[in-house]
Amino acid sequence: MKIPGLARLHAVVSGHVQGVGFRAFVRDRAEELDLTGWVRNTYDGDVEVLAEGPREDLERLRDWLQTGPRGCFVTHVSQEWQEPSGEFEDFLVTRTI
Repeated sequence: MKIPGLARLHAVVSGHVQGVGFRAFVRDRAEELDLTGWVRNTYDGDVEVLAEGPREDLERLRDWLQTGPRGCFVTHVSQEWQEPSGEFEDFLVTRTI
């Protein structure tokens, strides 16, 4: 579904990103930008992010993903831009998959 002015970012962050407050960091940044979606750990040690909002704000979030919180070490951020669904009401930390 095409929603004017909005986009969806699916990103996977690799490196030393679990056990360092990365998900809370992402949630806080997303809430600052009024984005919706979720963040979760993956069993292979990455952090996965799905966020919707204005493209410019999603690009800011993506830039923050490349740095992360203190104590982490990001080696790679894969990103995929998609059409937004509008299915989210807020931004949540969800279960590990």
